Amino acid sequence: MAHKKGGGATAKNRDSAGKRLGVKVFGDQSIKAGNIIVRQRGTKFFPGTGTKIGRDHTIFAIVEGIVKFRKRLAKLFVEVV
Repeated sequence: MAHKKGGGATAKNRDSAGKRLGVKVFGDQSIKAGNIIVRQRGTKFFPGTGTKIGRDHTIFAIVEGIVKFRKRLAKLFVEVV
């Protein structure tokens, strides 16, 4: 009788774990200094007043206050006021 071996799954067919990127604190929410506001790859969001950007493009608060998202010159800025 004709026989065909069962095809196994491909060896390199794996997906990587999610990197938990995105906005962590949304607009009009209160935040403390040092807290992360946005985790991102590249600069989708730019730092405004009261925020700074980390080596991995993470935007974090440097003052305590309320988070605001503003659009200026076709760029999204994150501010803490």
